[in-house]
Amino acid sequence: MKNDSYWMSLALQEAEKAKIDNEVPVGAVIVKSEKILTSSYNKTISSVDPTAHAEVLAIRNASKVIKNHRITDATLYVTLEPCLMCYGAIIQSRISRVVFGAYDKNTGVCGTCFDIEKFNCSNHKPAITGGVLETECSKILTDFFKAKRI
Repeated sequence: MKNDSYWMSLALQEAEKAKIDNEVPVGAVIVKSEKILTSSYNKTISSVDPTAHAEVLAIRNASKVIKNHRITDATLYVTLEPCLMCYGAIIQSRISRVVFGAYDKNTGVCGTCFDIEKFNCSNHKPAITGGVLETECSKILTDFFKAKRI
């Protein structure tokens, strides 16, 4: 059985693809029954779509793969703490568990900037695990934005 670090390393590979495409390097992988349903990375710039976050794209793709808008009993691995938009998509898709790497002090809603779990505003609450491969997930973002400022 593969652990969270293994799956997060695959999400980091997706983040590397985003970096190569000059997108903010965030990657996501959705896993069900120890198999990858789908993976994706941020494509907001190339698609000219502010909703094209790695999580949203992975959820859209996974729904097509399983031919269902509900992605139950699945885990979303994402290199950056989800924002409110992505968390909304997670709730709507009924993903069971979210595992993220880097904490997002600007838009993270899983406890960093805002803790959405404290509110009873939804009938679905995925289990949340943060900080998996946090150093690696933070570094790719820090290095990307540092290079942008040079």
